[in-house]
Amino acid sequence: MRNAPIAKYLNSFSNNKPMLKIYNTLTRKKEPFIPMEEGIVKMYVCGMTTYSDAHIGHARTYVAFDVIRRYLEYKGYKVFYIQNITDIDDKIINAANQAGMDALEYSSYYAKRCLEDMDKLGIRRANLYPKATEHINDMVETIKKLIEKGYAYVSNGDVYFSVENFKEYGKLSRQNLQQIKAGARIQPGEKKRKPEDFALWKSAKPLEPKWASPWGYGRPGWHIECSVMSSKYLGMPFDIHGGGQDLIFPHHENEIAQAEAAYGKKFVNYWLHSGMLKVKGEKMSKSLGNIINIRDALKEWDAEVLRFFFVSYHYRSPADFSEEALKNAENSLKRLKEVKYKLEEKADENDEFNVNALDDKEKEYLKRVEEFKKKFEEAMDDDFNTPKALETIFDFIKATNKFLMEIENPDGKLCRYALNVFLKASNVLTLLQEEEKRLDEEIILKLAKKHNVDVKKEIKEIIETLLEIRKKAREEKNYQIADEIRDELRKAGIEIEDIGKETKWRIK
Repeated sequence: MRNAPIAKYLNSFSNNKPMLKIYNTLTRKKEPFIPMEEGIVKMYVCGMTTYSDAHIGHARTYVAFDVIRRYLEYKGYKVFYIQNITDIDDKIINAANQAGMDALEYSSYYAKRCLEDMDKLGIRRANLYPKATEHINDMVETIKKLIEKGYAYVSNGDVYFSVENFKEYGKLSRQNLQQIKAGARIQPGEKKRKPEDFALWKSAKPLEPKWASPWGYGRPGWHIECSVMSSKYLGMPFDIHGGGQDLIFPHHENEIAQAEAAYGKKFVNYWLHSGMLKVKGEKMSKSLGNIINIRDALKEWDAEVLRFFFVSYHYRSPADFSEEALKNAENSLKRLKEVKYKLEEKADENDEFNVNALDDKEKEYLKRVEEFKKKFEEAMDDDFNTPKALETIFDFIKATNKFLMEIENPDGKLCRYALNVFLKASNVLTLLQEEEKRLDEEIILKLAKKHNVDVKKEIKEIIETLLEIRKKAREEKNYQIADEIRDELRKAGIEIEDIGKETKWRIK
């Protein structure tokens, strides 16, 4: 328990907290967020169709919803987060055939790679990743309901949803039936009655995976899987359904129609959609050759730099991926890390400080810390406004730098408290995460042998000896050796900071 004086002091900053408001695509306005169950949030985000490696457009979406999940947890909610895996689809079948592989083995291979890429990027995993092929029977049962209720029809082994029979169709994308009909087409091989109808079940074709159904062997359409899996695990209505803006129509529109027609109740309370990602002002596309896989991006840029870039844009806004934007993100991230290190150097192990023991400058700094926390929460409560939240973080950085310049030996417990507040807010934005620190000892030992350092010593001693050699080389203006040692140690995972004649080092 925090002591009474500080509790009273801190409570004076926490009154009249605004309620979280979320922009709901369905209503086109910001609405107070009220979950179905007190203290619990049920969230579903459309996941990967696993026919290729994940690209930075996917990364943008999943970082956005990782932040949303983190902030909901920051506010005290327990979040049950589901992200599906589409492991059977026309694109998967075509890509597998070209590769000469079984479609399910092919999609399983890329599902594993996609999850690994998200791990490397620093995105927390969802609670559950249901696969389409694991829920075929559930989809068949829902399709049977739709047929029984007159919302779907069978056509030579295929099953289609009749759009005109669901009177609210178009409510998410704000289109009327005439607009939808004008843009609809019947593609070769489709057996639907009207162009605007969409497939729930596709009859089997040669060399395709197939499952038994009342309408013959076949496989589900794309849209039905998300309606079925989300409602199975989260119930109806559930709190949040998310995805990229490109999914609003037809995918999410079709999800609503299927679920609400089958079960006669509201499907989702809040629809959230992330903005599109461009590359140097151009839409990503195969024809332009500007699709950048996450794996390739991580060869050029640190994962945290990529995450900083993504959160520098509001999740609903378009983002533009460029070398300049990433360099700006990298430089900004350095400022966060510098303040983190400064506070760590001054901080005690715990933050149970006594307000009455603080001097005037320390009390003033405490006030700045509490103002930062309040403004950060206000920004995030306004539809997860991460650019505004970052502004508050940089205000905190300015205040902290000023404070640490003015006071040589500040209260260590106050510094720990400020650091904890700072890290908690940064972690919401996926930044300054606690990551496993690793050294490439092979690089260090190779460098040590080159400079005649005893490799039998402890690795810490070897590093410090190499830094002494570097210091001497700098004094003698032998910058080639000095730069070589610095660069090799960085490759090994060591961050070096020269402060005047003193050199500090830490594991990245």
